[in-house]
Amino acid sequence: MMRLDLLYIGKARDEHSNAMAEEFLKRTGRWATVSMREIHPGRYDLFAKHSAAHKVFLDPAGKNWDSARFIEFTADAERLSRDIVFLIGGHDGLPPAWKPKADLLLSLSPMTFPHELARAMLAEQIYRAFATLRGHPYPR
Repeated sequence: MMRLDLLYIGKARDEHSNAMAEEFLKRTGRWATVSMREIHPGRYDLFAKHSAAHKVFLDPAGKNWDSARFIEFTADAERLSRDIVFLIGGHDGLPPAWKPKADLLLSLSPMTFPHELARAMLAEQIYRAFATLRGHPYPR
């Protein structure tokens, strides 16, 4: 079963946004192994712990995909049995040394959002991708 890790830098303060993200990831759990957790770049070696995973970092300057393209990406990763690690930066963004090591920089929007809301939006897109690929009625 494919594994998806949604990692974020910074405290998860908004309980409502966190609950939304957790709910979408819980729903996704029927099709993939998923987790969401806070990390501290100085104490977490993302590249050693997830060496084989596809690393997708959220960044305002990243690629602007629509949901259909995100679904294609998810389908390709699943077909190749490739785990995905998503990373959402904190208030100061991504660690500068990590950014060039990403397999993909992805932007959720040209607008700026709190990182808690970005987690909920990304988790929803992950769920939407898996639901679409399984023919589930959610994406209608």
